[in-house]
Formats: sequence, structure tokens, C-alpha cells
Amino acid sequence: MTAAAYDKFPTIQIPGARADDAAHGWPASAAAIRAAADRAGTAAVTVVELYPGARRDEIVAALGGDAVELVDPAEALKPAAEIEAMLARFLTEDRVFGYLAPFRMAEFFDRARLARLAERVEAARAAGRPAVVIGTGAALVHPGDVLVYADMPRWEIQRRMRAGMPNWTAHNPHEDFLRKYKRGYFVEWRTADRHKMALYDRVDFFLDTTEADGPRLVHGPAMRSALAGLVHRPFRVVPFFDPGVWGGQWMREKFDLPAEAPNYAWGFDCVPEENSLRLAFGPVVTEIPAQNLVLRHPEALLGPRVHARFGPEFPIRFDFLDTIGGGNLSLQVHPDTGYIHDAFGMAYTQDESYYILEAGPEAAVYLGLKTGASVPDFAAAIETAQAGGPHPDVERYVNRLPARKHDHFSIPAGTVHCSGHDCVVLEISATPFIFTFKLWDWGRIGLDGKPRPVHLEHGLRVLREERDTAWVEDNLVGRVEAIASGEGWREERTGLHPLEFIETRRHWFTGPVEHDTGGSVHVVNLVAGSRAVVESPSGAFAPFAVAYAETFIVPAAVGRYRIRPDGPGEHATLRASVRI
Repeated sequence: MTAAAYDKFPTIQIPGARADDAAHGWPASAAAIRAAADRAGTAAVTVVELYPGARRDEIVAALGGDAVELVDPAEALKPAAEIEAMLARFLTEDRVFGYLAPFRMAEFFDRARLARLAERVEAARAAGRPAVVIGTGAALVHPGDVLVYADMPRWEIQRRMRAGMPNWTAHNPHEDFLRKYKRGYFVEWRTADRHKMALYDRVDFFLDTTEADGPRLVHGPAMRSALAGLVHRPFRVVPFFDPGVWGGQWMREKFDLPAEAPNYAWGFDCVPEENSLRLAFGPVVTEIPAQNLVLRHPEALLGPRVHARFGPEFPIRFDFLDTIGGGNLSLQVHPDTGYIHDAFGMAYTQDESYYILEAGPEAAVYLGLKTGASVPDFAAAIETAQAGGPHPDVERYVNRLPARKHDHFSIPAGTVHCSGHDCVVLEISATPFIFTFKLWDWGRIGLDGKPRPVHLEHGLRVLREERDTAWVEDNLVGRVEAIASGEGWREERTGLHPLEFIETRRHWFTGPVEHDTGGSVHVVNLVAGSRAVVESPSGAFAPFAVAYAETFIVPAAVGRYRIRPDGPGEHATLRASVRI
């Protein structure tokens, strides 16, 4: 395997795309929007709805001007103090955790002010002057003769927040990033997603402004057709990588990542809520939130029974945790379903597992309490350390288990755990991915120079004390069960505990292996071997190649598919699905 084998920018070619389905650059994009407005009439109204995080000034520069009535929906927002009061109970005082908010976009706006803006638009129309409404909530001002949706993937929103971009409705450019993210996660993004899906069927153009001054414009029917087709073939989302205080160097080398970051702690290889999709409409490649596919076609993507259980949420996450050349993760625990629902409004919790993709000689996983360990003593030792005293002797209280390549450790909610240094973990988990209660962070300061948040009080409430050494060894370690075999392949059940809803199967193979989604979305990673090809037995989709460590999604609607090696030696995939 070479470092370049891993594709950091997987692109999905949209079959049958026409030359006029998409445009690149402001001259071509603005011309297409104006042409649609001209066809609608002399004084047409163009509405450009923005996902929070899209830069309004760039769009105004392209579509505004003296000849149009330019309207900003932000003028109709409720007063800042009223909005803050409305959000207070959902944002809470905690630096990291809030409560999932149920808001609709209209709740942030003053009806009388919206009506006055609508009057401005209609007055311009009556005077024969075109109007352009640009901003988050623009469609509340006027339905528009032409509707443009400027979308934005969450990874790019986070990058902009770190660079100083404030939250929507807030004046907080210099606020702690974790608080900005919290406001986005618990309030803004969910509100915007509800609004986007309400508009989706009538959007004339989807506008991608992820790249500054390099927009991509896709006609609405072409985008809707592309997403409808995507649920009938395997695909990858676009991964993104982030540094952290414990981060390592393996991903930088193997995935050929940029040198400027001090390390890479996380590799988000399949988190549709935050990752994006790169869609190629002929020569124009546009980037959209992968979440759009989840929200738009949840039943075909997830399967009817998974959709019935989780709704339009993608319940499985794959990501990398790299500590080779780095340090231990924070010692942590996740809440059970009852706690996460009562405290944060989530419907399910973050059960997870650690699959050891690579391991150095010192690789280890901390998992479960040591038999006979005193939780009150452990808590007191952590509190003393947090107050400036000596660090706790973690191995006095928590099991430290050696880890080898291809080991799989199950971590049901309530189990204390973390990866030690010298590992690359493929973390397979449920998707509520910010609900990690750090118990101890080894006395470290974050990369932002601020103390890392520790949630000892939350953690002690959910820590399952009975999960001691014997229980861990019996239930969470080395749980490999032979399932089936055939010529050139064998299948094993590995990993997750019966309390967890994710089922994992590992296939070792030197020849083709037949799979069937069976009504549940599959998430698959090539955990051994250099390259494999995913095929349709009936030719329903074009062959799809994956390299070592790449994660791909097989929608439930695909049904039968085949994976065959495309290189020497034995290969292996790890496949996750929802137990149904």
C-alpha cells in the first residue's frame, strides 16, 4: 500500500448529467440565476436562502447592485436579548452540552418585521424593479419566483467558526469554539435542516459556496435526481481530519495529510451528519452536506425498519483515533439511553467499540474498572488532581489491556474506557458523538490553550461499577464467533455487546464475497489488504473501488452486492449494520 492509495476527496460521478445541469464560478452562476429570473418576469423576486455559515457578502456582491431591491431577512430577526432568552434553557451554562432544541425557523423572526420586508419586495415589484432577498430565513420574507439554496457542510462551518465567524443570530466572533459548536449542534443546524427540507422540493438552484469565491451551482431537478439515484449504489463521504492534544502521526503518513497541523487525532471517515458528498455533474464538482441524503431519502438509505426506529438519522459512525506518536485519549464514559434523553433530549446513546486498525508494541486500551476498585476513592483522586494535586494512579482503578492489530473491544454505554497511545483505532459507534463525559484528561491543556472540559459529575452518575475486570474479560474482549465460510472466504461476528444495537461482521477473503443489506444500511471498512472492488451481481451499479482503511456506505436499497480483492494476499472488511 502507498500513502496515496487512500482517497481524501472521493467524488461521485452523476450518470447522465448534462452540460447545463451545473455551473462553476460567479459569472456563470449569477448568469444562470438571472436568466431564470428574467424568464419569470420583468420584476421577478429571487430568494437566496442561506444555511447558517454561508457568507452572505460574497453572494450579495454577485447578485446585488443598484438595479435591484436588496433585502436582508436579518432585519426581521427578533431582538438579540429576546432570542438569547428563548435559547437559554437549550444552551445551558455548560461549555459543551446543551439540550436539543425543537425550533422552527419562523420562531426567530418578528412577524411584523417580516411583513414590512415583504411589503418592500412587493413595492419593488409594483415599480417594475427586481428584488433579491438574501440571508438565512429569506424564504420567510417572500416565496420568490426563483429560489436558490446556499448550502454548507458542517465541517466547513466549524473551520469558519475557528477562524472567527460568529454563530447565526449571535455576536460572538471571539467566543470559545466549543460554545460556538454547541450553539450550532443543539440549535442552529437542526433548525436550518428542518427549514431546508421544507423548501427542498421547490428549490430552483442549489449553491455551493464551500470554496471562497469559487461557487458551484446545480439546477434543482438535477440535484434531486442525483440524490434519488445515490441510494441505489455504494458511496463514500468526504473525510476530514482534525488535530488534538493526544493526536498521532500515522494518518499524516498513510493518508498524505498536510504537514502544518501538529498531529492528527481524529479522522472522520463516515459521519454523514458532519461529512460532505462530492458530486460531479460533468466537469463541475459540487460539495453538499451528506446529511441532505439522510434527510431526503431516509427509508431507501437506512431501510424501512431502521428508519422506523431512528427516523431520518444515520445511526452508525466510523472514525479513526490516531495515538501512534501521540498520547492517551481522555478517560471517559458515555451515558445510557435514559440519561442522555433526560439530560440532553437525545433518543439514543453512544454505544461504541474500538477496532484496532494498527498497533505499536505499547498499544493498549483502558476498559472497565478493576475488580475491587473504589469509585469514591477514584473520584477523590481525580478531584485532587483537578485542584492541582498529584495525578491519579489510573491503573490502580481501571484495567489496562494490551491491544493488537485486529482486536475488537466492545464499549457499551456506562463503561469507563479510552485508547492508550501507540494505537490507530477504527471507532465504530452510534452517532450521538459529542456526549462524552471526560473523567480524567491526564492534566492536559487543549490546543486552544484552555483547560480541557471534564464532566466528572455527569460521568460518575452513569458509570457502571459492576463492569469490573471479570465482567470486561467475559463480555467485551475477544468476542469472535465463526459464522460461515466458503471457497476463499470466512465470516466472523466480532465486537459489539448484546446491549448495543450495532452488529459487526468481519469477512476474511481471497476471492469474492456475497453480501446482502437485508433491509439495513451497511457501513464497511477495508481493514486488511490493499484494495477491493464492490460490485453488483446484476450490474445495477458500476464497480466501486476502495483502498485500505477507506469506509463506504451501502444503502439498504442496494440489496445484494459483492466484494472481491483487487490485490495480493488475504483481505478483510469490517461491516456494521443495525440489529433488526
